[in-house]
Amino acid sequence: MNALVHLTVLLNETVAAVLGKPDGVYVDATFGRGGHTRHLLAQLGPNARVIGFDKDPQAIASGEALMREDSRFEIIHDSFASLLPALEARGLLGQVDGLLADLGVSSPQIDDAERGFSFMNDGPLDMRMDTTRGLSAAQWLVQISEAELTDVFKTYGEERHARRIARAVLAEQAVTPITRTKVLADVIAKAHPSWERHKHPATRCFQAIRIAVNRELGDLEDLLAQSLHALNAGGRLAVISFHSLEDRLVKQFIVREAKGDDFPPGLPVTIAQMNPQLKKIGKAVEPSAEEVNANPRARSAHLRVAERLASVRK
Repeated sequence: MNALVHLTVLLNETVAAVLGKPDGVYVDATFGRGGHTRHLLAQLGPNARVIGFDKDPQAIASGEALMREDSRFEIIHDSFASLLPALEARGLLGQVDGLLADLGVSSPQIDDAERGFSFMNDGPLDMRMDTTRGLSAAQWLVQISEAELTDVFKTYGEERHARRIARAVLAEQAVTPITRTKVLADVIAKAHPSWERHKHPATRCFQAIRIAVNRELGDLEDLLAQSLHALNAGGRLAVISFHSLEDRLVKQFIVREAKGDDFPPGLPVTIAQMNPQLKKIGKAVEPSAEEVNANPRARSAHLRVAERLASVRK
């Protein structure tokens, strides 16, 4: 397989989950290389509209090429946290029939050493999904405190030895600024007291720094909240997550919005008074054994789907 080819995860399942009106409005919040979008467009009518978001300039280049091929599609170079302003500017607020998101880092980003996401190949310590703005991971490390770095490793990486590793990283940083992925990976590996079998000791910490640098969980929370105002009644939300932090946010959001407003225990209320915003659609979908065999990076994927109800929150 070409190192920079991206295999779209849960392609058929995700598109089928959001597909509704043939000439409806759809949003691919994580365009990437356009796998989900192209499959969606192939099943839509001539008057459909699909809007893609992505932070990555390379993904935007792919999206611009698709725009030249298909007038039904538009790409936006921004975080999906900007969903509502973008829809409002286009007169599409509350008119989206399907919203999908494929979270996390893509294969081309991981496999390109120059992007700095991977500890397996040496490269500049960048990790930004959008290389045109914001602090690189190397710049971020310069201005972080030990307490803050410990919290990032513990919260975003679920790393048990967060304090010890943070102290080692910043001790190295104080001597010579860490600007390469291999240097950082080696420092973490040396400081880590208990290596997990079949897992590089830097895995959790690299994930944590990437999440922090790109504000991934904050953006996801924004997207989920905005989806309630973006979708029309009957519109579908479909989110693919790859680690427990993302999946927990998506699951809790759907459960909370499907339940509706909280009332004191024992108070007699109707479903209408509870004002639920979403309906959960099925259980979490996981890749088939065949897909995992063809694309091992799909093994941890979970797809959760919900449908927007007709009630409107004030």
